[in-house]
Amino acid sequence: MSKSLLSFAAASMLIGGIGFASAQSTTTTTTTWTTEQGKVFTDYSTTQKYTSFDDPAMKPVVGMALPQTVTVYPLPSTVTVVGPEQYSYGIVNNQPVVVERTTRKVVHTW
Repeated sequence: MSKSLLSFAAASMLIGGIGFASAQSTTTTTTTWTTEQGKVFTDYSTTQKYTSFDDPAMKPVVGMALPQTVTVYPLPSTVTVVGPEQYSYGIVNNQPVVVERTTRKVVHTW
């Protein structure tokens, strides 16, 4: 009986530890975007001759996924944020928008 109880306790601790480890791995770091960075995106895209995706009916908002027809670009090297490899940006109706790279969801607009 005590052997079963010990096995049960060990298994419970193992399962609990796995749950705790997975809960820790889902922590995300937020990035604050500044007005100055918006200007950097706009200036950089102009010098790179990036074109704006123009569609008066499209009003990008945080959380929406940009359609595949909107071209996104890597962040300029002059923009320093936490986890830059997670983000890209596009120009929609002459305004920069930052998107999460894998989902293309908008995370900031100016």
